[in-house]
Amino acid sequence: MVIYQPLSGYCFNSDTIFLYDFISRFNPSGEVLDVGTGTGILALLIKRDFDADVSAVEMQEEFVKYAKINSQAQNAGLHIYFGNFLHLIFDKKFDFVVSNPPFYHKDVIRSTNKMVDMARYSGYLPLEEFIKKVNSILKPRGGFLFCYDAKQIQLIASSLERYKFKIEYQRFIHPKKEKEASLVMIYAKKGSKSLCKTLPPLIVFENGRYSKESEKIFKKAGVHSIKCKI
Repeated sequence: MVIYQPLSGYCFNSDTIFLYDFISRFNPSGEVLDVGTGTGILALLIKRDFDADVSAVEMQEEFVKYAKINSQAQNAGLHIYFGNFLHLIFDKKFDFVVSNPPFYHKDVIRSTNKMVDMARYSGYLPLEEFIKKVNSILKPRGGFLFCYDAKQIQLIASSLERYKFKIEYQRFIHPKKEKEASLVMIYAKKGSKSLCKTLPPLIVFENGRYSKESEKIFKKAGVHSIKCKI
């Protein structure tokens, strides 16, 4: 699958590909919404691989243009909402909400590139407001799948609990075996009473190269990026 991306600014990275692999475990179906779709990669992978009616939300106009072109190139027919997710009014409820949201906290060095800053900095989509909005648009027993900074796991769990979600599955991503987790993948379910299951960690690099599991995930995604200006 070919994905067109901006020449400069924010481009998708391995986080989104690993999230796609995590989401694949749960066979998303029905109405699916991708929040902060960027160039549309996550929404398009789900549309390609699962029997789902996929929509996407993006607040940056330039990204919307790329997402529409990528949707047309894949003949995917994505419905793309343009605007701030927190303020949009949706005409339906969803079975699944998926997202690779901005999660850099206030103490990190901010990018001077506006596109990059909006895609990374959590101030544009505060976690608790994000979860509250997701709760309002999910169907009963709906699933919420996303990735976030692993260091903020306590905040993630408490915020989800406040809005009647339970984490059913989580998976931590480690750059190397000896390094602490940098990312966590979350599957939370609305109204769930299940206990949390922690899946084996994903180690991204081994012996100076991508691990076998990482390479397998990239191969499954099968994405080829082309940077261009539109």
